[in-house]
Amino acid sequence: MASSNTDPLVSTEWLARHLDDPDIRVADATWFLPTVGRDARAEYRTRHVPGAVFFDLDEICPPRDGHPHPLPDAVRFASRVRRLGLGDGVRIVLYDANNYCASARVWWLFRVFGHPEVYVLDGGLGKWLAEGRPVTDAEPRPRERHFTPRRHDLLVRELDQIRANLTSRREQIVDARSPGRFRGSEPEPRPGLKRGHIPGSLNLHYLQLVHPDGTFASAAEIHKRFTEAGVDLARPVVTSCGSGVSAAVLNLALARIGVTDAALYDGSWVEWGGRADTPVAT
Repeated sequence: MASSNTDPLVSTEWLARHLDDPDIRVADATWFLPTVGRDARAEYRTRHVPGAVFFDLDEICPPRDGHPHPLPDAVRFASRVRRLGLGDGVRIVLYDANNYCASARVWWLFRVFGHPEVYVLDGGLGKWLAEGRPVTDAEPRPRERHFTPRRHDLLVRELDQIRANLTSRREQIVDARSPGRFRGSEPEPRPGLKRGHIPGSLNLHYLQLVHPDGTFASAAEIHKRFTEAGVDLARPVVTSCGSGVSAAVLNLALARIGVTDAALYDGSWVEWGGRADTPVAT
């Protein structure tokens, strides 16, 4: 698998030093499951990192075919991020207040559309606040910035490709959901979905990569977690979860240890578990 030494995470110390750099843009990408009962945009309006714009995952990636926030087309993505001032020639730092859901998903989106200079804040808003760093309720008025989309399809997997992999087993499917949801012993948060997992897939709950203080796992810990889950890091990996959000945390972890070509099954369980013609294991 392809590898790189570039860490996709930046520290709060680094962001504090570079917050006013002319080529730095910051975005709050917080998102919550509807069952949580929290309003990410309302929380952003209350306090956010100075200069941060709000990346509305549900608006930029509107529902389609039962998927709550699928990968949008390139034109829509480019037009929305351009309005946020997130475009060519800038370094983008993403954060959230929910254990990398969905800053990791938005990081993956930017990479899919060909913007490599995108990073995630280690520890997110929680660590920023715990350190007493500045926040504001003032919403910025970003200047539009051109964004040139260059879709990287090798980072995306679709339903037919996952079906084919049931036979070929060329790629390892790693499911980021909780062990109970993976086994089918816990209900899905979205109604109408079957319980269980894609046959042959492995399970690594994304929260195993997050420390209690919200900071991300080290490279050594990432290697250990994936190995314990039965993943062969020398072979291709495709991540999956409930709707493609927490799966991206696994992609972020893999990038941190140099595996930059891991793909993500965009439909994830909301697609696979919502169909009558897909096999399920428990």
